[in-house]
Amino acid sequence: MSTRKLLRNAAVAFAVTSACAAAVAQTPPKQIVKPPVAQAWIDVATFSGFTMGGMGPGGGGVMNATLGSLMGGGKGATKAEFGNTQTGVAGRWMDVTLYTSRNPNLAEALQGVPDATKLAPTLKLETPEKPKPTPREEGENETTPMDYEPPKGKFLLYWGCSETVRPGQPKVLNLETATLAEFGKFMESRRATQRGTHAAAGRPIWPSKTDKRALPAGASLVGQHSFTGEGVPESFKFGIAAAQDLMPEIKLTQTDKGGHVLLEWNALPTARAYFLGSMGSQGDGSEPTMVIWTSSELPDSGFGLFDYQTNAAVDKWLKEKVLLAPATTKCAVPKEAAAQGMLRAIAYGTEVNMAYPPRPTDPKIPWEPDWNVKIRVKSMTTSMIGMGDMPDMSGMGGAEDMTDAPEPSGEAAPAEQPKKKKKFNPLDVVKDVVKDQLP
Repeated sequence: MSTRKLLRNAAVAFAVTSACAAAVAQTPPKQIVKPPVAQAWIDVATFSGFTMGGMGPGGGGVMNATLGSLMGGGKGATKAEFGNTQTGVAGRWMDVTLYTSRNPNLAEALQGVPDATKLAPTLKLETPEKPKPTPREEGENETTPMDYEPPKGKFLLYWGCSETVRPGQPKVLNLETATLAEFGKFMESRRATQRGTHAAAGRPIWPSKTDKRALPAGASLVGQHSFTGEGVPESFKFGIAAAQDLMPEIKLTQTDKGGHVLLEWNALPTARAYFLGSMGSQGDGSEPTMVIWTSSELPDSGFGLFDYQTNAAVDKWLKEKVLLAPATTKCAVPKEAAAQGMLRAIAYGTEVNMAYPPRPTDPKIPWEPDWNVKIRVKSMTTSMIGMGDMPDMSGMGGAEDMTDAPEPSGEAAPAEQPKKKKKFNPLDVVKDVVKDQLP
């Protein structure tokens, strides 16, 4: 190799090395971020309309009971109970969870609240009692061979606000031929729900065993809050702004326009976006049909969207037109998609995450926050669409199909029982899909 060529190669190598070194030198150092000493979660929810609290056995039949358990229903509450921000019980609720690494066994704490809450000066947080282990019953781990009858019926999925059914709709899922993968694909839904309030040992909660006060009418969360307790930093003080206050009720109305149902609601001042969806039945029960409709412009079953979502996800789905803009106050549903059943609407508030001290702008300075608090807000309503009373869902499997227990009989049982057959219940599968999407 000639001297000139060697010099040229050396020059190229030097230039590349210099460029790499410069790039490395310009790369900012990664900031060291340590977890906060204390962490608090505050969930705020408003529920209205035909609440899930009234659902249950004896409260409207199997359809009511199934949908009630599907959507988090329970018995109506006269006092505040931890978890009411998820149950759907009518009212305005707040749940709180507190944790500090300085005292993993923290038994109780106090939350200082402003006069506007009408619960001042403090709320008492207490660690939930540990649930007693369920006693083992003899033979509970034994399995019995069981045959399943072939499923019957189908699911239909419609989407979008429209007076007429759009081309390409509905998506159809035939239960007799669908695979588990096809069923899962059909029920897919967007979801960005993160961890919020929760009950765990060493993490005091409110409402608690000794403080079950409900938020009075006209109460507001706006103002200064604080947490105190053994191992909780003294600096744990923060303000809640109007954007994270209790949201108003969604007042949803529907008008039969002949070929479609017009849904209208009041604009909520702090709503970031809206989403609506319904699930109901069609047919006479001989071939049961479940109809799902959502307000999304893209196919989405909606099961994952009726909960808190992150700000980033809400903004993204607004651009994709999966969610309705905050200025929207009406949506048309084609009659074919407005099957008799449950209608829900959610207004997403703005989630906020606060920490102290603030994160240093200089990446060379480690960030070691004393505390962090996450506040999530939503308002939801539930009503009926396209009907007066719940339909008879016996064709899709009644209570007798949800148990393996033999029917009562005065005759003695034979020595050997034939294999039991259990009727396939599509709602059981939907329930499992929804459970998988819960936080």
